[in-house]
Amino acid sequence: MKKIFPLVFTFFLIFIGNAQTNRIQNVPFTNIGPSIMSGRIVAVAVNPNKTTEFYAAYASGGLWYTNNNGTTFTCVTNNAPTQNMGAIAVDWQKGTIWIGTGESNSSRSSYAGIGVLKSNDKGKTWENVGLNNSHHIGKIIINKNNPNEVVVAVIGHLYSPNKERGIFKTFDGGKTWKNVLFIDENTGVIDISESPINPNIMYAASWERERKAWNFKGSGIHSAIYKSIDAGNTWKKMSTKESGFPTGKGVGRIGLATFNNNIVYALLDNQNLRPETKKKKKIGLQKDDFKKMSKEEFLKLNDKKLNNYLKDNDFDKKYTATFVKEQIKKDKIVASDLASYLEDANYVLLNSEVIGAELYKSMDGGKTWTKTHKDFLDGVYSSYGYYFGTIAVNTANQNNVYIAGVPLLKSDDGGKTFKSLNKENVHADHHVIWVDSNLKGHLIDGNDGGINISYDNGESWAKNNAPSVGQFYSVNVDTKKPYNVYGGLQDNGVWFGPSNYKASKRWESTGNYPYKMIGGGDGMQVQIDTRNNNLVYAGSQFGYYYRKNLKTNKRIEIHPKHELGDTPYRYNWQTPILLSPHNQDILYMGSNKLLRSMDKGATFKVISPDLTTGGKKGNVPFGTLTTISESPFQFGLIYVGSDDGYVNITKDGGVNWTRISDSLPQNLWVSRVIASQHQKERVYVTLNGYRNDDFKPYVFVSENYGKIWKSIKSNLPNAAVNVIKEDPTDENLLYVGTDNGVFVSFNKGENWQQFTDGIPVVPVHDLVIQKEAKDLIIGTHGRSIYKTNIAPLQKFKTLKNKGIVFFDIPSIKHSLSWGSAWNKWLKPNTPKITIPFYVDKEGIYKVEILSNNKTVFKKYSTVATKGFNYTNYDLSISEKIVDTYFSKNDIEIKKAKNGNYYLPKGSYIIKIFDNIKSVEKPFEVK
Repeated sequence: MKKIFPLVFTFFLIFIGNAQTNRIQNVPFTNIGPSIMSGRIVAVAVNPNKTTEFYAAYASGGLWYTNNNGTTFTCVTNNAPTQNMGAIAVDWQKGTIWIGTGESNSSRSSYAGIGVLKSNDKGKTWENVGLNNSHHIGKIIINKNNPNEVVVAVIGHLYSPNKERGIFKTFDGGKTWKNVLFIDENTGVIDISESPINPNIMYAASWERERKAWNFKGSGIHSAIYKSIDAGNTWKKMSTKESGFPTGKGVGRIGLATFNNNIVYALLDNQNLRPETKKKKKIGLQKDDFKKMSKEEFLKLNDKKLNNYLKDNDFDKKYTATFVKEQIKKDKIVASDLASYLEDANYVLLNSEVIGAELYKSMDGGKTWTKTHKDFLDGVYSSYGYYFGTIAVNTANQNNVYIAGVPLLKSDDGGKTFKSLNKENVHADHHVIWVDSNLKGHLIDGNDGGINISYDNGESWAKNNAPSVGQFYSVNVDTKKPYNVYGGLQDNGVWFGPSNYKASKRWESTGNYPYKMIGGGDGMQVQIDTRNNNLVYAGSQFGYYYRKNLKTNKRIEIHPKHELGDTPYRYNWQTPILLSPHNQDILYMGSNKLLRSMDKGATFKVISPDLTTGGKKGNVPFGTLTTISESPFQFGLIYVGSDDGYVNITKDGGVNWTRISDSLPQNLWVSRVIASQHQKERVYVTLNGYRNDDFKPYVFVSENYGKIWKSIKSNLPNAAVNVIKEDPTDENLLYVGTDNGVFVSFNKGENWQQFTDGIPVVPVHDLVIQKEAKDLIIGTHGRSIYKTNIAPLQKFKTLKNKGIVFFDIPSIKHSLSWGSAWNKWLKPNTPKITIPFYVDKEGIYKVEILSNNKTVFKKYSTVATKGFNYTNYDLSISEKIVDTYFSKNDIEIKKAKNGNYYLPKGSYIIKIFDNIKSVEKPFEVK
C-alpha cells in the first residue's frame, strides 16, 4: 500500500496522534549550525543539459537542490518521512525524483531507510512507492526511453538476513515491483551502471556482507558482477573463475563504471590477505619478538634495548627494564605481555594486511577482466573498503578514470598509474565522483565534508558547504553568557561555537567562522569544566581523548592503558566520559571497566571489574561501556551501561557493583542511563536495538535504584532511542531523542508528543539543557544542532483549566537603527519580539499592545491551536498613535527610513483574549 507524504501531513502519519493532541506542534526550533564542516555525501544527480543544477544526497541529512552550482542549497526532503539517503535518480524533463532511502555505505552510523520515495513535483510532496523492507539501497536507474521503467539495486538489511534484496524493477512508475535478481538473504546489490550508448545494457555488482556490533564481514563468495542486455529484466553472472575477475570469500564491495557497451571498469575491495613478503629487518626489539620469547631469553635482554622498546612504544613510565624484569622473575607477567600490551581490541581491524582496492577493466562486455595496475593501491581502502567503493569514467575518454576512497585518485592511462586529487579544502574520505564529459576538467566530488567542485581536473576545488548537515554524536554546553555549544561529529572532529549563531556568509569576508575546531578524527563526547569554561575534555573514536585549555591551547592526551599482564581495555567507538557533578577535577571514563581520574585525567585508577558480558571475537571492540551517570545526590552513586545490555550500579564509588539489568530486555545496546536529579532512587535507561535491525523503542524508569523497572515507551513510534533527558525544573517533564526525531512527555512517560516545527524527521543522538537560558539543545546525526526555549514547557503543570496563559516576554533593547540601514539598497533593521502563550482550545485570538494606562497602540488577530503558541510583534505603531498619544505626552518618535514608527523606551502591556477570557503581561523596551 502506498503512502502519500505531503508537507501538511508528514509528521501526523509517522507518529501516533494528531494535531489536537499534540500540544507542542508550534514550539519553534532554530538550527544553530554549524555548516562549515558539512556532512557525508552518498549520491549526486546532475542535470546533463545544465550542470550548475544538481541534487546532493547526504547520508542522514536529506536531499538538497541547487540551481546555482552549489552557491546555495535548498532541502527538498524536509517534508519527507526520512532524511536517510542511499541513492537518487532524476527525470530532468518531467521533474520526477526517485530516492532510494537507507545509506549505501555499511558503516556503524549508516541508517536504514523505508524503501523508495518518489516525487512528481520536484520534492514538494513525496510518495512511498514500496520496497519498505529494503533498508539500504545502492543505486537507481531510470530508463531513458521509458521513465516508468526503473531499476533499483537493493543492498538489504545491514545487521540481519532478509529476502527483500537484490535487483527490483518497476514497469509502471512504482505501482508494482518485480525482483529480477535475487541471490540469497545475505547478498544484495550495491551498484548498477548502464551503458551511456545503449540503456538496455547494464552491469550490476552484488555484495555479500554482514555487520554485527562486534564484527563486520564485508566479503563473500556471492559478491560478483552481473550483466543485463534487456534493460534489467534478466541478469547473467559475468565474474566467473574463467573471467579473470577474482572470486571466492575475499571478494568485497564492487563499484562499476561503464564507458560504452563493451568497456567497463570494476573497482574491487579485495579482502584476501596479501602474500607474505620479506620484511626489512628493523633495528632494535620489535613487538613480535616477545610473542614466543621464553622467560630465560627475556631476562638476558640488554636493558638499554629493552628500555628503548618501552619508550618508543609509549609504555607507562613506571615500566622500566628493571621493573619489567622483576615482574618476569616473579612470574607476575610473561614476555608475550609486552606484545599484547600494544594490541587493543582495534588491532585486528587496523592491522589486517588485505589486498585492498584493485581496479579491473573489461573490453568485451564483461566476458574477461584484466587488472589495470601492477602495484597495490596502498592507503585507498586499508581494511575498510566497505565505506567507499565508487568509481567514475569520463564517457568522452575511456582512459580518464576516477576512484573514490582515501584519497580521491585520478588516472589518465586507464588505471595503470594514479594521481591524488586531494587538496587542503577537500575532505579525505570520498564517496561520489561525477565527471562532466562535455566540459573538460569539470568534476563534482561528494565526500565526508560535503560537495567540492573543480573545473581544472582536481588541481583546485571550490568547497560548497552551505547546508547545516553535520552528523553529531554528542552535544554539551558551558555556562558562559551567551553560552557556547560543543559537539563531536562523525569524521569531522570536535567543535564549539556560540549558541546565538545565525547562518551567514559574513565569515567569508572576515575570515572568522563563529564555530571553532577543538580536535580532529571522529569527534566524540565533550565535557566542560564549568568552573572557568576554558578546560575541555574531548576526543575521537575508541577512547582517544584529551584535555585542552581553550585559552592557552595546552593539551594533554588521555588514553588509559591496562596494567602490563592484564587483558587490554576494550573501548567503544564512542567511549563515554563524565566529569563528576561533585568535583570537576574527577573524570570518569569507560572501557569494559570504569576508570576514574582524581587529577583531571593525568592518571587513572580502575574502580570496577569487567562490567560487560566479556566481549566477543570479532574485528570491532565489543563488550564495552557506553554510558556513565553519577547521581547529583551522592558522590560515588554511579550507573553504567554497556553495548551488550548490562546496567550496573555502585553506591560506594566502585567498591561494590550490582547488575540491575536482568529484568530488562536482553542483548540490547544501552544507549543511556541517567541518574535522576529529582529523586535519589530514580534512574532512567534507554536501550537501542538498531544493531539488531530492531527499531522498537525501549525506555524504562526505576524508582528503587534499578530493582524494579517500568516501561515508559507508551505511544512512542517505532524508532531506536538514543537518549533521554530529565527536565531540571519539572520532574514530570522528559525528553527523548530517537532515530526519527525528538519527543516530550509531560507526565513521566505516560504519553509522548513530537516536536515538529522547524526540525525534520532526523536521527537525534544527544540532548542537553542549558539550565540558566532554559534552552533545549538537540544534537542531530545529519542536520547539525537545533535549539528551542523550553521555559514555557516547564510551566505546563500550572496550566490546567486556565484557558489562556501568558509566558514571560524577554525585554528588548531599543535601537535608533530600527527601520534603517546604512545604505538604502540594504534591508532595514527591523525589531521583533516573540510572544509565547498557551490556550486550552484552538481558535482565533486577539492581541493588543497597550500602554500602562490601557491605551491601545496596536491590535491584530492570530490563529492558535490547543497547546503552546507563538506570535510575533514587530514593535511598530501607527502615525495616528504617535500623534494622539506620544506627542501629547511630549515623547518624540521619529519616522524610520522604512516609513514605520517604533515603540520608544518604556514599559508596555500585551493582552491576549477571546470571547471568554483575557490575560495581560508586561514587557519592556530598554
